Amino acid sequence: QVQLVESGGGLVRAGESLRLSCVASGEIFRIDSMAWYRQVPGGQRELVAVVSESGTAYYTESGKGRFAIARDKAKSTVDLQMNSLKPEDTADYYCAADTNTGWLNPYWGQGTQVTVSS
Repeated sequence: QVQLVESGGGLVRAGESLRLSCVASGEIFRIDSMAWYRQVPGGQRELVAVVSESGTAYYTESGKGRFAIARDKAKSTVDLQMNSLKPEDTADYYCAADTNTGWLNPYWGQGTQVTVSS
């Protein structure tokens, strides 16, 4: 089993920055890729960014250009630096980890709320 705990969410104004952190514990040796997703009330959970075991990052349009994902394997953490935040970035943000299932059965954190006021 893998446990994920997020932190760093909060209320910020448009244009400001926020850094989310996620720490993994448990069977961390099984973790391959890690990612950040977000979900608005009533909406589907959507991928923001994913980072491979080797550190290669991929961003969806949601995070491209303003967000940066960073993984520290020694500390078992993955951070999401979010800059130039917009009201439409308001969502619950979730950390996820895949253990070589091809993201068919990822582990999820409990989520952290981000609210961006205009």
